Amino acid sequence: MLSAPASAAVAAELRTALGKLTRRVKLEDQMPLGQASVLGALDRAGAMTPSEPAAEQRVRPQSVARAVGLLMEQGLITRRAHPTDGRKSLVELSSAGQALLEEERGRRADWLARAIGAELTGDERPQGGHARSRSCP
Repeated sequence: MLSAPASAAVAAELRTALGKLTRRVKLEDQMPLGQASVLGALDRAGAMTPSEPAAEQRVRPQSVARAVGLLMEQGLITRRAHPTDGRKSLVELSSAGQALLEEERGRRADWLARAIGAELTGDERPQGGHARSRSCP
């Protein structure tokens, strides 16, 4: 087990590395982040009102409304009446939206695998897998 200072140092290094990785992945994205976030939320939670992804992501409802409109124009989500509240509607992934989301996730995973192969040494690769299996149940 690591001491508190050693754990803090590892945490700081991990935060920095994850921040760099996140920025690099965003550069590779082909879909705007707001739209990808809405598709991901709908994939995880299923049909929801347009305001629910905004609350989940802690962004303004207007931002999500804009993304929802663009996604609907592209046929990636559909809108239907709310079953219990006639004032509301639900949005959900269309089959095209699900396919695009899976394609985007696969593309990101491929990019990350290539980056790992290019950036990590032969000695570092097994350590990453070993550390992950020890620390993540």
